[in-house]
Amino acid sequence: MRVHSDSEGLRLNNNLKQGGISVGRWFRGKLKKMKRPSNPQDGSSSLTDGPQSAVDEDSPVANQTFEQLLEEQCLYKASLLLIDREKELFGKITEEEVLQHHAEEIEKLSTERRALEKQIQHTLQQSLSLRLEEVADEAAVSALTMALTSAVKAIYKEEEQDLLRKPVRSRTPSNWKKLHDSILFSLVEARMDNPSVAPAGLAEQSSIQLDIQCMGRQLKEDLILVVNVLKICYPEEANICQFYAKLYHQNLSAKLKKIVDFVLDDKDCVFILRWVNEYYPGILKKPELASEIDSAALGKLLPTDLLDCLEKQYLETQQNELSTYMNRALEEEIKTWTRREQPPREDGCYTSPLAYDIIQLISGMVTAAEKVTGSQQKAQSITCELTDLLQRFKAFQEEIIKQNKFNSNAYIKAHLGCIEQFRDIFQRKGHLFPNDVQEDCLAVLTNMKQSAYTFLLSSVHANLKPQYQKLGTSDWLGNETLFEKLLSSMENELQDLEGLPQSCHQGVISEFHQQVTQEYVKRLLRREIKLRDREHQQKAFITVTDNAETLHKLFKKMGSQEDWLKEILTNIAEMLKLQHIPALQMQIVSLGHAYPDLSERHVSALLKLKTNLSKEDRHKIKATLSDTRKEAYEGVKFQPFFSKVVLK
Repeated sequence: MRVHSDSEGLRLNNNLKQGGISVGRWFRGKLKKMKRPSNPQDGSSSLTDGPQSAVDEDSPVANQTFEQLLEEQCLYKASLLLIDREKELFGKITEEEVLQHHAEEIEKLSTERRALEKQIQHTLQQSLSLRLEEVADEAAVSALTMALTSAVKAIYKEEEQDLLRKPVRSRTPSNWKKLHDSILFSLVEARMDNPSVAPAGLAEQSSIQLDIQCMGRQLKEDLILVVNVLKICYPEEANICQFYAKLYHQNLSAKLKKIVDFVLDDKDCVFILRWVNEYYPGILKKPELASEIDSAALGKLLPTDLLDCLEKQYLETQQNELSTYMNRALEEEIKTWTRREQPPREDGCYTSPLAYDIIQLISGMVTAAEKVTGSQQKAQSITCELTDLLQRFKAFQEEIIKQNKFNSNAYIKAHLGCIEQFRDIFQRKGHLFPNDVQEDCLAVLTNMKQSAYTFLLSSVHANLKPQYQKLGTSDWLGNETLFEKLLSSMENELQDLEGLPQSCHQGVISEFHQQVTQEYVKRLLRREIKLRDREHQQKAFITVTDNAETLHKLFKKMGSQEDWLKEILTNIAEMLKLQHIPALQMQIVSLGHAYPDLSERHVSALLKLKTNLSKEDRHKIKATLSDTRKEAYEGVKFQPFFSKVVLK
């Protein structure tokens, strides 16, 4: 039998529409005409029973004519009836005899099969006729699913018969399965060409965006209908949900390819990328669809070469916009300082909006870019200009320090807040940046922070220098008052640090704590005092230990958490007290292990304070440090301290 086109079925569908008859009404009318049993024992059904139990398709059909079966949408029964006739006609006599003596019966069989094929074709064309709001109408759903189930069963039964017809040259296969696929292809194409789903778009959307949105909504509603209603009309092996998904995927993909062949403005470019990478995958991830459709097997809506072009256009635009805004923000900061204005204050602290504004923009733009491109790595690329911006921010800070205007101190304090904000975003949200950008920017920020600390603390150290000079002298040894005056002066000098952002205060105090401790050790190692005997060395031990404790308490009160600095001073004090060479060797090894930047020069200066040690003893003790250094300290993390204690 020949395969017929679907034009006849389409004409029937159009006639229904022209006649003002909705598909739902047409199916409900058919349903009323069907002879249905009145109770469950007779075979009556509900929607939950599934379409295959709705009508007893395999029951005898001897009491019904072909025309009755066709009228009642019992397409599977009608197909069985024709198959029985075909078997009866060709089963007892030869092919030649049938063709010679039963031409009229053959013609009638062909005519009825064509009528059945036409009805099946029409039923398939109505597969997606229900709107989602009509799914709650049990009668309409039941009519559709019973008719479609019957048609599908007839198609699969006819496929079995085609295998029997192939060996016989005069009996052409029906190929209804191929016809089925072709009809669904045309059905999907027609629905995507003329979506019935009204767009929910915004007024400013372009025609391209509205078209894509309409097609997308049609695709979503149709696939939900397939999963919730049509799936039960097909055998499981048909995988009908995946089949429909593939048809819609291919159709939408083809349409998008045509659209991107044109030069798109940035808004349309973004919209298409979001559909490909976010909205469309989001539809397929809906729970009711994800369990039935293998989205990975469908692939991307656009090929890689087209996606790359769209992404390049989008990412370049985003990068330029971000760079322009960052540059504008920095220029505004420079102008404010140039106009000799003071930075704004919040809760008594100097602030700058520079970092906050840039961080908010980066976070929003990179997050959006990841959704648009579907790639974190590609989204990160728009921040590549950030390193250059921070380099210029650093140059601006150096200029502030160099000119040292009356408002320079306030701006450095405000910029310390910016530095902390930038560091925080790199450390907490590193996924927003490429690794090289993150590393380079953190290095710039570390340099800026240290430079700011030096600027803010340099005047403090300068004012404290006269009192620093008394450390490690004979006046200092055992004189608690002298060191207490130094501590009191430090507290007073630190008043100049008022106005620091709260997040930076601890950092500056901790840095000052470390610098004061390093200054203390440096003054001690200048050897302006000679500890000639055990008594003097015991006195020095007590003095350094007491100084370490009072210094620790002061800085802890001010917010420093650098407890390890106290340990350095107490370890040095212990060195001053010890008298036996083995004990001194062990202490040196312990100190050298904790602080690998402890050099032989530092050890030598420390040992020379104990003037009762011979040169040979000092050499023996230093040799212990050298021997232990041969054991690898590589890879050991430590807080550098002695490397910053520079000895003349």
